[in-house]
Amino acid sequence: MLIVQKFGGSSVANAERIRNVAGIIAESFLYGHEVVVVLSAQGDTTDELLDKAAEINPAPSKRELDMLLATGEQQSIALMAMCLEGMGLPVVSLTGWQVGIHTDANYGTARIRRVDSERLRRELDKKRIVLVAGFQGVNKFDDYTTLGRGGSDTTAVALAAALHADKCQIFTDVEGVYTADPRKVPAARKLEEITYDEMLELASMGAQVLMNRSVQLAKRYGVELEVLSSLVRAPGTKVKEVSKNMEEMKITGIAKDEKVARVTVAQVADRPGSAFRVLNAVAKAGINVDMIIQANGRDETNDISFVVAESDADAAAKALQERQSALGFDHVSLDKDIAKVSVVGAGMMSSVGIASLVFEALNDEHINIQMINTSEVKISCVIDATSADRAVAAIHRKFFET
Repeated sequence: MLIVQKFGGSSVANAERIRNVAGIIAESFLYGHEVVVVLSAQGDTTDELLDKAAEINPAPSKRELDMLLATGEQQSIALMAMCLEGMGLPVVSLTGWQVGIHTDANYGTARIRRVDSERLRRELDKKRIVLVAGFQGVNKFDDYTTLGRGGSDTTAVALAAALHADKCQIFTDVEGVYTADPRKVPAARKLEEITYDEMLELASMGAQVLMNRSVQLAKRYGVELEVLSSLVRAPGTKVKEVSKNMEEMKITGIAKDEKVARVTVAQVADRPGSAFRVLNAVAKAGINVDMIIQANGRDETNDISFVVAESDADAAAKALQERQSALGFDHVSLDKDIAKVSVVGAGMMSSVGIASLVFEALNDEHINIQMINTSEVKISCVIDATSADRAVAAIHRKFFET
């Protein structure tokens, strides 16, 4: 069996954790499996590297920043290789370019174009454990690129797809995917299985267990994932096309995202194409928009509100203000003190009253809903940021604890 395993930064944060992970890798290898391991940078290494860069140059080029950040994962694979060597196991560590992970040229947020698996195959044929630096690749200029947030998850899934691996295990510091964040909701339950679509929605809505790009890739290539703990030896949560619990559970989980902001474009002329021109100006700035609402204003105008990532809020406002005369609106306002709480479940559309129960739970806590968005597998509400934890707990009680 060919297994791809990925270990996050907390799993390899220090020497003790590295030895623990080495034990997990060794167990799989000695059982007779072919093993490819993707590692993240240790602990807070990436943040520390960013701080070092800022000390030298507050605005470094993205190319040089990628050159620096790529060293974090290379440190992890070298240390892990040394540990496995010390255990008498055959091992080799490889960077993204050595493995043949080819990306586009977008430094900092690169997308994988293809994976040349020949080197991996050769090393596996030599009966070696292969350690791969996550989060990185190489572009057409032979420069290092990094894959952005959750990049190591994406690396692992891409390698599993390229190698047609039998299993892709994502090891983290939690035991799987839960109905809510167990650190905030003690009664949260671990899920045995979850569908790609449900996991994608939870990841997109703020759940930190898996990044949405890796789930999209897994769904596209049919890579079955398992999320499990590197600290506790226990079965995790399988992420797959169809979950055997789909018909049994009305909702699967609840997530929150506090790193969002609402942009309101006030008094936009009420005429055909106005909304398109406003949102197009934001799109041209490379900013993704979520949860759009248009409300009647006064004097034949409308107010258009939408949600963006908090890190994009100022750029969105600037892009709009630069075109204020052409777009014909009064002003732009930002609200960064909001949170998005989302309820996700593949069975929601066939179950009557789900939305009503969500809204009842928020009403019981006297939490005001500012915006609502729905799809086949989710209901999202924008609320005041200070109420986010109470909202998640209240909804969880309504669905899972009664």
